Amino acid sequence: MRVFFEEEDCISEELLGTMETAARRAVELEGLPEGSCELSVTFVTKDEIRALNREYRGIDKPTDVLSFPQFEKEELDAYRSEPDEIPDELMLGDVVISKDKAEEQAVEFGHSFERELIYLFTHSVLHLLGYDHEEADDKIMMRRREEEIMDWLGIPRMQD
Repeated sequence: MRVFFEEEDCISEELLGTMETAARRAVELEGLPEGSCELSVTFVTKDEIRALNREYRGIDKPTDVLSFPQFEKEELDAYRSEPDEIPDELMLGDVVISKDKAEEQAVEFGHSFERELIYLFTHSVLHLLGYDHEEADDKIMMRRREEEIMDWLGIPRMQD
């Protein structure tokens, strides 16, 4: 698994390593060959992510994370069923994270910035792997997978 970080100097090496581990686990759980998969991550300001959100989603407000998948779910399913067809380099897509929004949400939700960043990243990687949360059943499946990865990383959800 290759994760290409842009503007990573604002994030610790340890945190970047945990993010890579989360991506590897997500890919592994989805039955794709970890060694072939790639994705890119860019950290931006609230103003930058607002502009991207406006341009790509038509929503003129800052968001926490955006995902830009390269494949539809059906295409990834075809790779899972025909592993010999997977190219040596499978670029899953791009993740854009607002560090500012992650910091705000960490305070709002009462947990660490590191936990929030890893969660947002994991959530976004799952979007690259074909998950969505538009329908109730899909949302349940995505939340279960998020929690499974976060628990595996030793960062479980805080209980009320």
